[in-house]
Amino acid sequence: MGILDSVVEWLATQVMNLLDMINGSVLGALGCDMTVFLRYFPAAQTLYEVFVAFSIGFILLNLVWQLFKNFGAGIGLSAEDPVKLTVRSILFILLAYFADDIVSLVLTIAGTPYSWIVDASLPAIDFGNFGSVLTVIIGCLASGSVSLIVLILIIIIAWNYIKLLFEAAERYIMVGVLVYTAPMAFATGASENTSNIFSAWCRMLGGQLFLLIMNAWCLRLFVSMVGTFLANPLSV
Repeated sequence: MGILDSVVEWLATQVMNLLDMINGSVLGALGCDMTVFLRYFPAAQTLYEVFVAFSIGFILLNLVWQLFKNFGAGIGLSAEDPVKLTVRSILFILLAYFADDIVSLVLTIAGTPYSWIVDASLPAIDFGNFGSVLTVIIGCLASGSVSLIVLILIIIIAWNYIKLLFEAAERYIMVGVLVYTAPMAFATGASENTSNIFSAWCRMLGGQLFLLIMNAWCLRLFVSMVGTFLANPLSV
């Protein structure tokens, strides 16, 4: 069993080293700043201008159509109040044009608690030591191939932690998509018929930002647990 234990221990070490590398690269890159998003999706910045133009055109087209429907109100066509519609259209044209500044302000507000969580002072950890500590503890509690048991436990822990990291990355990409399609969302708010789409977009953006902050909290919680465990493993 000596060769098997050596192979299993080496695999466990590599898994934890991989987890250490992923933790250092992914957690630091995610956040409410779209710099990393633009680095990997540079076309989003260029296409953003297209969305701004398209959204303003959509609002103006809807304004003309609703005003035209007012002429047919006498024959049963329903239309919005022209004064309210005009004021609302002008308001949302301005919102669509300055959507970048508005969304940036929202990201700055949401990024404050995210930065507090990510920059919180936690014990420095090395995931590579986690397997060694776990081996010692299980060796005192179990008999047989201890390294194999440790490998199974490490794979389970690493797999769930990596899934959480990928979920945070997916959440970050979703926020980026919502941010760079914001002008189209503002365009739907200019009409009462499509205002529910704008409300749904606002709820979605707020929900994704909240979940992104919660993902960072969960990741930091796990890191603090590992750091505490490595500092005093026998306390369990």
